[in-house]
This record gives sequence, C-alpha cells and structure tokens, in this order.
Amino acid sequence: MVGLGASAGGLEALRSFFNEVAVNSGMAFIVVVHMAPKQPSLMPELLQKVTPVSVSVAKDGQTIEPDHIYVIAPDKEIRVFEGKFQLLDVLDKRATLPIDQFLRSLAHDRGANAAAVILSGTGTDGTLGAKEIKAKGGLVLVQSEDSAGYDGMPRSAANSGVADIIVAPEEMPQRLSHYFSHPEKALKKQPAAASDQRDWLSKIFAILRTQIGHDFSLYKNNTLLRRIKRRMELNQIAHYEQYVRYLRENPAEVQALFRELLIGVTHFFRDASSFQALKANILPDLLGRINADGTFRAWIPGCSTGEEVYSLAIVIRELLDTHPHPINLQLFGTDIDDHAIDKARQGLFPAGIAADVGDDRLKRFFIKEGESFRIRKEIRDCAVFSVQDLIKDPPFSRLHLLCCRNLLIYLNSEAQKKLLPLFHYTLTPEGILMLGSSESIGGFSNLFTVLDKKWKIYKRREVPQALRQQVDFPSGPSAPDMVAEGALADRPAKQKVNIAQMTQQAILDQFAPTAILVDANGNMLHVQGRTGKYLETPSGPPTRNILDMTREGLRIGLSSAIRAARSSDKPVQRRKIAVKVNGNIQLVDLHVSPQHAPEALSGCLLVVFEDAEAAIAQGSPPGDEGHLHQEANRIAELERELQNTRESHQIIVEELESSNEELKSINEEMQSSNEEFQSTNEELESSREELQSLNEELQTVNAELQSKVEELSAVHDDMRNLLNSTEIATIFVDNNMRIRRFTPEATTIINLIQTDIGRPLQHVVSNLSYKGMIDDLDDVRKNLAPKEVEVQTTDGQWYKMRILPYRTTDNRIDGAVLTFASITEQKSAQQLLSTSNLEMQQAGVFIRKIFDMNADPLVVLEQEGTIVLANSAFTDIVKTNPEKVTGMDIFKINSRRLWWADLTANLKGALEKRNNFEIITGKRSSSKTKGAYRVIGQIIRLDDDWPHCILLRFAKIG
Repeated sequence: MVGLGASAGGLEALRSFFNEVAVNSGMAFIVVVHMAPKQPSLMPELLQKVTPVSVSVAKDGQTIEPDHIYVIAPDKEIRVFEGKFQLLDVLDKRATLPIDQFLRSLAHDRGANAAAVILSGTGTDGTLGAKEIKAKGGLVLVQSEDSAGYDGMPRSAANSGVADIIVAPEEMPQRLSHYFSHPEKALKKQPAAASDQRDWLSKIFAILRTQIGHDFSLYKNNTLLRRIKRRMELNQIAHYEQYVRYLRENPAEVQALFRELLIGVTHFFRDASSFQALKANILPDLLGRINADGTFRAWIPGCSTGEEVYSLAIVIRELLDTHPHPINLQLFGTDIDDHAIDKARQGLFPAGIAADVGDDRLKRFFIKEGESFRIRKEIRDCAVFSVQDLIKDPPFSRLHLLCCRNLLIYLNSEAQKKLLPLFHYTLTPEGILMLGSSESIGGFSNLFTVLDKKWKIYKRREVPQALRQQVDFPSGPSAPDMVAEGALADRPAKQKVNIAQMTQQAILDQFAPTAILVDANGNMLHVQGRTGKYLETPSGPPTRNILDMTREGLRIGLSSAIRAARSSDKPVQRRKIAVKVNGNIQLVDLHVSPQHAPEALSGCLLVVFEDAEAAIAQGSPPGDEGHLHQEANRIAELERELQNTRESHQIIVEELESSNEELKSINEEMQSSNEEFQSTNEELESSREELQSLNEELQTVNAELQSKVEELSAVHDDMRNLLNSTEIATIFVDNNMRIRRFTPEATTIINLIQTDIGRPLQHVVSNLSYKGMIDDLDDVRKNLAPKEVEVQTTDGQWYKMRILPYRTTDNRIDGAVLTFASITEQKSAQQLLSTSNLEMQQAGVFIRKIFDMNADPLVVLEQEGTIVLANSAFTDIVKTNPEKVTGMDIFKINSRRLWWADLTANLKGALEKRNNFEIITGKRSSSKTKGAYRVIGQIIRLDDDWPHCILLRFAKIG
C-alpha cells in the first residue's frame, strides 16, 4: 500500500504521479490531502482524467484492493486496520494532521509492505508519519524541492533524514514498482553458509569503521542484515559481493547505509504509561534524596533526535514545581548519529508532536514557530547533547537516573554483558536504571533490584568489592579511530601473529603501566591499558583532549608536566600526585616523555601513569639517628612538593594572564557582534512588518478565492440540477474520447457507472443498435460541424442523437457533447399518421370508383363552391378535363347548362343557408323538356369543427 500526502500545490504533483502509474501495478494508492471543511471534493474526478486506474472516495469498512486509487473523504480522518479503511470524524479541525495520523496507522498495519510519498505542501504534516514508515522497514519517497510548488512538507521530510528517494513525482511510480517487485528472490540465492556470511559482513563492518569511525560488529546480525538488504533493494543490487564493491566505490552509499543502520523509533512520551510510572513511583523518592541546590543528573544514551530527553525533562520539571527546595537539573543525551544530535540540539519539532504531547504541555513547554514547535529555554538549558558511541566512548558518572530504552535489543549478548556492569558503575548508590519493555538485565540480578517489572525499572544494589564483576571501561576510540588527521602515517598491513608478538602483548596487558600517546596539543592518539582510574568523560560534548578528561587533582600536575616536557624537549616526572578516585585518594607518579623516533611519532608525547606505593624505610639506623634520618627525608619531600606547588602556581598565573588577554579580545569581538546583531534585528523587524502586510494581502486573496469557490459550487449545483431536470441524456467527452461527465439518463442508453469517468467512451458497452456513434464523434471533433442522427436502442426506444463540439470560454475546442432526446412517442404518432394517410388514400380511390360507376353526373362542392370530387359523367356535361376539375370554382365553369333555370342563384343560396334544394335545369318551355336535368342539391353535414359540403346530382329528365 502506498500512502500519498499532499497539501498546497499537491494537485499538479498528484496528476504527474498518477499519469505514470500502470493499470496493473499491483499496488493500492491512498491519497490524503488537506481539504477545506464542508466543501465537496472534486479530487476523484480530477485524478480520473489522467489515469486509467479506478479512482474512488474511501468508504468506512471498505477492503483495500490493489490497482485502485482511494481519496480521503471530506471532514474525515482515515486509518488502516487489517487491510480495511476506518473513517473517523474530525474532532479538532485546527490541530488535525491527517497525513501523519494516516501514515502511522499504515506503518503499524502493513510494516515493510508500506510506502509513504510526501508531495508538495506547506507545513510539516507527514514527517512523523514517514518516520514510522521508515522505522517499520517501509519505503519513503519525497518530492524534490525544485519540482514542488510548495516545498514545506518535502523539505521537512528530507531534513528529518528519513527519505530513501528524493525525485520528481513522475519518476516515483517506476521506483515504487521496482522496489516492490524487486524481491528478496535474488538475495535468497546468496550463499547461506555462516562462514561466507561472516566474511562479507565483516567487510562491510571494516568499510564502515574506516570511513565512518564506528564499529557495528557488536550489533545483532539479523537486524543489520535486514537493513543491508533494504539498501541493496533500493540500489537494485542482487548479490552481496556486488554491494561490498558498490560501498567501496561510492562513499555516499556508506553514509546512507550508516543512516539506515541508525534508524531511531522515537517520539514524545513514547509508552506514556512508563513515564507516568516513573513520575508517580520513582522520581519523587529520587528527588527527595537530593539536597537543596543540588544537581539531579540523568543520562539517556541512544536519544536519537532528543524527544525522550525532553520528555523526561518535562516530567521532572513538573515534579520540581511542587518540590520543597530548588534542585538543578542536568540531562545528558547521547547518540552515535551526529545528524540526529544536531536536530536534538535545535529543539525544533514538527506540528505533529501535538498528538503525543497534549495541549497543556504544548502550551507550557513549547513555543509555536510557523508550522513547528520549539522547546522552551527552561527545558533546553537543562539538556546537554553530544555524539557518543556507547561501546567505545567513556561513560558519564555520578548519575541518579540512567534511561537506556530500546537500545540493548540491537546489541548482541557480548555487548550487553559489557554494558550492564558499566551502567551499575555510573549510577550513584540507589540510582535508577530504566530499560525498554523488551529488555532485561539478564544475569546481572546481583547488581540491580527490580522496582517495576512491567516497565523494566531497576535500582542499583551495593555489592561488595570482592563480588563485583569487572567493569570494562571504554577507553575511547580504538587505534584507527583515534589517529588525528595527518598525525600518524599509514600502518603496514596486518601480519601473521607469532609467539613472540603474543608474549609481548601479554606483558604489555598484564604488567606495563597505563600509557597514552598525545600530540603537542594534548589530543589523545593512542591508549595502552585501562585509564578509568586517571581519566573520566566530562559533561558536555565528547572530547579527545587528555587535560579535559583528567580526574580531580591530576589536571594541574599533568598540564605543567606536558608544558615542561614540550618546552624543554626532555622527560619530566611528577611524583605522588594525589588523585581522587571513587571517593578515595590515590597517589600517582606521572612521566611525560617527548618522542623523537620513529619519525611518525616525532612531536608527540608519551604520558605514563604509575600508582605510587607508600615509602617504607628499610635498614634505617636505630635510635635517634634513624629518627633524624626520617625527618630529613620528610623535609626533603616537603621541599620538593613546595617547589612543585610554586611551579604550578607560576604556570597558573601565566595561563590566567594569557586567558585574560584572550577574554579582552573576545569582549571586543562580542561588542562588534552585538552591533551587527542590532542592525540585523532592525532589518528583521522591517521584514516582519513586510511579511505581516503580505499576510494580510494573502488573507484578502484567500477570502476572494473562497467566495469564488462558493460561487463555483453553486453554479455546479445549478448545472447538475439543470441537466437532471431536462431529462435529456447528456455525455461530455474530451479530445481523447475520455468521459468527463454524464447525466443519470445517459446510463439507460450507455452502460455507465460513476467510476467510468476518465475512461474512453469506446470502452463502455452501448445499448444502441447504431454503430457509428464513435465515428460521428470523431467527425464532429475534426470538422466542428454539429450532427443529428435518429438512433434506436436494442429494446426499441428511439432517440435523436445530437453531437456538438465542446467550446471553452476562450473559444477552444476541448471535446464534444452528446445529447439523446427521446422521440419514441413521436415515432409512434408518425407511424399512426402514415397508416391513416394510407387508409384515406385507399378510401378516396374507393369513393372515386363509386362516383365513376354512377351514370348520373355527381359533384361534391365545398362551402365556397370549390369542386372537391366529380365523376366522369359530370365532366362530360361541363366539357372539362377530369384531371383538372378538382379544385375548380363551379361558378367559373363556362357551361350554359349550369345557368339554366338560374342554377347559379339556387346553388349560392343553398350554400349560404345550408339548405337542400331541387331544381330543373335545361328547360326552355313547359311543353318541351328534352335535354333537361333535375338537379338535387343535398348538404353534407360533418361535425361542427369542419365546414359543410354540398352534393349535386344531375338526373336526366325524359
């Protein structure tokens, strides 16, 4: 599963990303963006336009499927649990960080099968979630700052050191595909023999120790192997031998592997119940044993970016608020990762810590700086951070609390056996040791008493000297690491050890005094023997200078001896120097000898420490002479000590004078710097006013944009309702025939569903019998001429399909619009009309046949006298062509027969009065009727809406 987080400028980044995602990638993508509350999201539609992968809004309880893109719903927080979405209502819209919360749940649910993608956006949301993904073995990709519209989120994630890949969005899908498809198949083909594994793993350890200066040989191999395999997958390397060579050729990869091995899982108040147990049950008693104005000392090794140190400081500070007398607080946070220590010293954390710290503590102990929180000065000043390798660097001492949580689980049993006695030594009587919930003291139950079994809190036991395990004091970096740059020449390659060398080494280890090789400035170059009785690590940043590490009482004598040896270039001795060791006084003889040979050691000094035993006079003369001899020796010894004291005093005076001159110079520089700071402060104040003005302008622009968004939303609603109310099926497509939008009525014609938006129209099954729709679309898009076609569906429904070009406001063609108007009823009426017309035509033919069969002249007239129908007998008596008689005005027919007996007058009267009539026409006299006709006029009455007609029948008389 791939979780993508974006904010401002994220839409373009998401488009670029999904435009390159393959349809069958096998991955599920969950998009979490910062959305305006109570505003509908168009994100699914916008993303569907650029990818063929199905895009939908995540639903509560929905099973996450591969090859799908899911978008967070508005006003919801999203989590993943057992492969399903869990949607939650947003409780506090001001403080919510949806990307962090989602990525954390994704990390815990999918582990190494999860990936985080941090894209363009302001603020720091996503950084803490990406840390969780990285800690669980997942992949973290961050958009490059130069390709991001807003680089706040990408920069925060990159600066945290968790980014595995930093590229542009369009390059990410291919990296993801390769990473998740580049399995451990090739790795499993590696030789499984333990000797082979030790061989190449030792080579990697050697490379790291040479280039980085840290030895990982005491770490658990399984953890290291998992992290090394991950780097191999990222670099597309299948064989361990190839990776060893790649490390040797690429120093940057050595640094990347070092960071990979040091991934720290930490956040504020991790395992909050453990801090509560510490606050309620352990710390009150511990603080109660410290005198007024005393100092509470705590050491937190493996502190990573400092969250645990500050968490502990906050808890103790809350207790000190109600403590009866003032107590100073001093916490030492150390880690092997210098990058993490730098972040801890800054004390600046992303906004996502609000979920772990809580509102009350956030207001009291943090200051809001932009999108981040900075720890307040009262907490920052009590914490000291330094780079330290717990295994090889000297420890802190006189500790009341040692909090070493979730560090021992990464070390093998040999390292744990070395560290636990060391922890016992560093604690004060009844001091407290706190381990991680998965760690224990193992076989050292005689050194500690269990106080809290669940949270692994122990109290230091007082053990008789004879029963104590030997403490293996770290004496500083090993020889290769302690060589100052340019101080010593390269050593020859390791040669085969013989018996003589082994014997010499045994003598050195068992009988030779403790010796340290230093340069002219007192920086240690090599250590021989145990130095714990003479040196200890001071508070503050780690140091290699021997004068900074001397125990109480030794500093002045050693400083003067080094100065004297350096100035005189001769060996110098200081005898019976009183050194305070664990509450006791130890007399030490000190020897400082300049080195001249071999040439590589020229300019260096050899410092040798020897424990001085009390002088016992042997063979002294008895009686008064012996007593006088002892007094003389004592006086000589006191004179030597007085002389040494005078020399030391003179050296101190010279050093003070030199320091005074340096302080004067520094004071002048500080005054100059102060003036520069004042000038800078004025410039910053001016910049702040400009930024405030700019912020006001941005607020105005934001309000205008919000108004435009609301207007656009209203127009969108109006358009949707308009399209739905017309009941006309409408489909919008782009220039690539991809579906943009459609109305619900369109689903009855073409089998469309909501997720088809963005798919090509030709890929969707149509219910039309007409097969030329796609060709017509392409023709309209090319020729820009609208087109109308009557089409029929497979179930017999008729539609008028109309295709028009889709024109934008700038008159640019950006697709086409299809509308389908139902014409099924019109088609039915048209069919019925055609049938009626055919029947009428057949009836007219039938009537005319009947008219023509009648021997009497017959004619049908309209109300105005226009001939509607006449038979052939009538056309014969009026001498008119039968084909031309229809439509003629009977009053304009030139035939004398119609005028006999004033037929015209009777006909007009009958038409006007709508009365039947009967007349004789063609009669000249009463005695002569040959050639006369009886004309019978009968009104044909239709319904009231139709005009009346008259039927004339001419019956021949005689």
